[in-house]
Amino acid sequence: MSTTIALPVAELKPALIGLGKVVSKRTTLPVLNHIKIERTKEGWIALTGTDLDSFVTVRMEQPANGEPASVLIPMEDLQSVVKTCGKGDTISIWTGEKLSGASEIRYPIGQQEMTTKVTTLPVDEFPEIPRFKGDSIPIPDALRSSLHEALECASVDETRMILNGAFIDVSDKKCHHVVGTDGGHLYASNSFSLPLDQSVIIPTHRFLGWKEFSNDGEWQLKLGTKPDKDTPAPLQISSRRWRFITRQHEGNYPNWRQVIPKEFTITVEIDPDAAEDIIKTVERMPNHDQMNHTLGIEIAKPGINLLCKSAGDEPWTRVPVKGVTVQGKDLTIYLNRHRFIKALKFGLLRMDIIDPMSPIKFSNSGRQLIVMPLRGQEGTVVTSKPDPAPEQRSEPIPPPEGEADQTANSPTPESSPGSATDTPTTSPATIVSNGTTSSSIETAITQIESIKGSYRDAIKGLNELADTLKQAARDQKTADREMQSVRSTVEKLQKLRL
Repeated sequence: MSTTIALPVAELKPALIGLGKVVSKRTTLPVLNHIKIERTKEGWIALTGTDLDSFVTVRMEQPANGEPASVLIPMEDLQSVVKTCGKGDTISIWTGEKLSGASEIRYPIGQQEMTTKVTTLPVDEFPEIPRFKGDSIPIPDALRSSLHEALECASVDETRMILNGAFIDVSDKKCHHVVGTDGGHLYASNSFSLPLDQSVIIPTHRFLGWKEFSNDGEWQLKLGTKPDKDTPAPLQISSRRWRFITRQHEGNYPNWRQVIPKEFTITVEIDPDAAEDIIKTVERMPNHDQMNHTLGIEIAKPGINLLCKSAGDEPWTRVPVKGVTVQGKDLTIYLNRHRFIKALKFGLLRMDIIDPMSPIKFSNSGRQLIVMPLRGQEGTVVTSKPDPAPEQRSEPIPPPEGEADQTANSPTPESSPGSATDTPTTSPATIVSNGTTSSSIETAITQIESIKGSYRDAIKGLNELADTLKQAARDQKTADREMQSVRSTVEKLQKLRL
């Protein structure tokens, strides 16, 4: 008996892009390179791909005539055929007993129909797609937006899998939260109330950030049945035509509330009209620190200045910023520029600060982003357009905390033969350009830069080693999943009776 399943190319092209988010080209388990194409008795056609951990299914827009059928087609072969077709074309998947372990992909070229024969696998080798019972939980647009923002802040460290996702915390029955963190910054959003009895971790997956899925109508959430007491239930997120199924990470999410500061001494309000200009300014600034991407924020009423430099041994350059309102004392704080840009892009335009060492809070209504500052970044600061300096002007160095106002207004002592100011001084305000003290400091600076270079090389080596170990862990995880699938297949074969 032969079966034909027709697939419109206009729908198939974006479908393959979405399925490609989960179907891996590099796997030792051949069935994971295939797409399952099935037609129900009602005529609906659906395509499914999987990597064992997650399943992605898309349904065609219109039902088609024909008996129920299902077939596995290699993803790569289907993509190759679709690339040669126009949007108005339709391809057909033809399978029958005469082909014996193969199928045909038929597609038009001009006025003719071409046929490509592909080797396929039995349908029963495809992993079983989980089924969910019960009612769906609607995810409104505001919650979906918060989930995307939380996933952007989630960790990518595979040694801390519990942080690799967005956490829907329902422990507070009056106000649920969506949380995401990587240990360096933390996102939290509230004002939600979902009919959930238990908190949920939605693992990070590139399919969830795909625009086609986000724009395909309202999301619906379903939780499956827990396999056992200690294993979390699988979850399903579906839209109008797409369905994403995955399993949650095992473990308990950290107590995220304890890192959120309560009282602040400084508040900076950024005008919404100025936010985009500030983002563009920061993106154009030189970046001397490729590891931490350091950006300085100098709070000097009535506004703020952004601090940057192109090399580690250069002084900080001050860039004034317009469109901000400041309340509180003056200080300078340093943080990762990408996290600062992220906060502004999220629309979190209120910045609350305690001191240079405490977490910074960016907020707007019920959403907040907590960012840890960077330490040990102090140095000389110059304006972006400095005034002409007088000759033989001494080089300023930063004063200790709490003495900025005093030292900024302190006059530079003038030297005259025989006066006390001939003696080199090491005061916080100034340092002479010649003499023993200057020579010693230059030597010390040279030694510091040499040590910093050695540390940079060591850190670079550790980062490369960490990347190698992460890749090994991913390979081991994939091998374990594939071995488990092979064992399941062998067990099924052992149960067969001739």
